[in-house]
This record gives sequence, structure tokens and C-alpha cells, in this order.
Amino acid sequence: MTLQRRILVLAAFVVLLAAVAVYSFLRASSRADEKNQTQAGGPQITRGAVSLAPAGGGRRIVFRNMAWGPHRDELATVPAAAPEGARTASGVSCLRFHAAAGAGICLQADKSGIQDGYRAVVLDAGLKEVSAHALAGIPTRARVSPGGHLAAWTVFVGGDSYAGTNFSTRTSVLDLRTGRLDASLEDFTILKDGKPYRSADVNFWGVTFAADERTFYATLATGGRTHLVRGDLAGRTVTTLRENVECPSLSPDGTRLVFKKRVPDLPAEAPWRLYALDLASGAETPLAEERSVDDQVVWTDARTVVYSLPGDFGADLYAVPADGSGAPARLMASALAPAFLG
Repeated sequence: MTLQRRILVLAAFVVLLAAVAVYSFLRASSRADEKNQTQAGGPQITRGAVSLAPAGGGRRIVFRNMAWGPHRDELATVPAAAPEGARTASGVSCLRFHAAAGAGICLQADKSGIQDGYRAVVLDAGLKEVSAHALAGIPTRARVSPGGHLAAWTVFVGGDSYAGTNFSTRTSVLDLRTGRLDASLEDFTILKDGKPYRSADVNFWGVTFAADERTFYATLATGGRTHLVRGDLAGRTVTTLRENVECPSLSPDGTRLVFKKRVPDLPAEAPWRLYALDLASGAETPLAEERSVDDQVVWTDARTVVYSLPGDFGADLYAVPADGSGAPARLMASALAPAFLG
């Protein structure tokens, strides 16, 4: 064997040893992270299959796991009857997520290009990617229609908080049956106070869908005010209904909206309270949650809504009755963006 060949063999052996050492270190670190997470009182998390299918076996919650460790930011699931129980993590990471009727929308970081960005990924019931769409900004809201036929998402194009006024959003709606993408609700005809309306400062966010897979509600901001709008996807119109409504969420029976409302004299950085709106009568009812909630609530059933508040690892989920009674209670620690399935 020549000297040059001996040197090449030795170099290859050194590289192999280094690779083995790095793998062993990462493996040990991963196990240590999982062990430390359990010792710190966090939830037990294991890798496994996560499904969005409306199968039997009881209701379940699929959500973004915020617990620190190797499965942080992955979609995970727990039985709805045991929300603080052991979690099954999917390996699929999302910043924002929602699902219904076997279809999911996952807003995630995209590191495949020269510059980091974001994308909206349509997921099937097995969390496999069906399609992907580049996003123009930072993910903030996501929704799937009750029948699983439509998906909507909102991103911050400029700014990163709803608390102030210096921000710009873009809201898109995708028909999962046909693949048609309405890239921006700003292209829809706006009927404000019964008249066509146009303005350069229009922003939309927080879509929620009705069961007819055509009607939706959302927030429209213009002229320093926010408005609840009802949208018609077939007619490509939105109509203003009332002021000071943000991030509406429609009840399963389609009769009520829970939304966040700006309340005078609250701090500028925490200005909201949760309210319920009866669509027939127009009556508003404050919910029992007195903290400022910057989230679009999710209905667990006809009586209860769930939302996020800041927690030790980013966010915790809380539940409160939607009729103004009772008191808020923590549902899950270290969790965000839940979908109640089954």
C-alpha cells in the first residue's frame, strides 16, 4: 500500500470516528432532553402516529406542542378527556395549525431556500403534505372550514402585533377541492354601511367559516377602526356588520361568535376582552376571562371555547364557558393552536 493510500485510509477512518462521536452525542443529548423534561414536571412525550381522521375511539386534541425538548413545535395529540396526559408527537412542525373533517392547514418555517421564509402546507388525515403555498410574512392565524373543504390563513406582512396600529396583514382562502387560491381578501368587493368601499389601508384577519362552505366571518380594519364582516366566497364580497370585533370564531351551530374586543382604559399592549355575540339579536356578553386574550378562540363544543395565554414555555391553553358564566381554567400547559377532532 502506498503512503498516499495509507493517508487516505487513515483520513477516512478519522472522519468515521468523528461521525460516530457526533451521532452518539446527539443521541445522548436527545435522551437527556426527554429525561430532563419529565423531571422538570413537563408532559411525557413520545413519537408516534398522529391522525386528523374523524375516526372512532373518542375525541382528541391535535395541537402545537410547546413543551421544551426534542419535540417542541411538533404537532402532538392527547385524548380530549385527558388534556394534561401523555402526548404523542408527530414529527411535523407548525407555527400555526388548524384542522377539521380530516384536513389540516400548517403554517411553518421554510428553510429550503437561500433566505428563510414561511409556507402554508395543506395536510391530509395522515399529516402528509398535499400542497404548499409560499407566505408573504409571519404566520398568525389559520382555520379550516367545518366540512374540511376550505382553509384560510393570515400573515403579518409588516409589523408583528395586533396591539398597535402600525401593521399590515394578508389573508388568503384556499378551496381544498379545486385548488383555487384567493391570495388576498383585499381583492374582494367591500360593502361598508351599504355602499362599495375602497381604501389603501384595508387589512383583513381572523377568518372563521360557516357550515355551508361559502359564508365566512372575519375582521376588517380601516381608518383606525375594526369591523366584523360577513363574506361570500361565491360572490367575492364582504359586508360590514358592526365595529370593534376582532378574530371572530363561529359556534358549531352558527348562531354565535366569540371575539376579542378592545375595551377603553385597558393598557395599550393588552387591550382586549373576550365577548360573545348573538348574531340574531346583536346582544354582546362578556366572558368570564378578565385577562387580555390575543388569540382566535376555538370552540370545543356548543358551550366552551379555548384560547392561549402566555406561559412558561410560550403558551398555555385555557377554557371558559361561552355564555359568560363560570370561570376560566387552564386546560393544557405548553400548547398552542388546538383542533378538537372526533
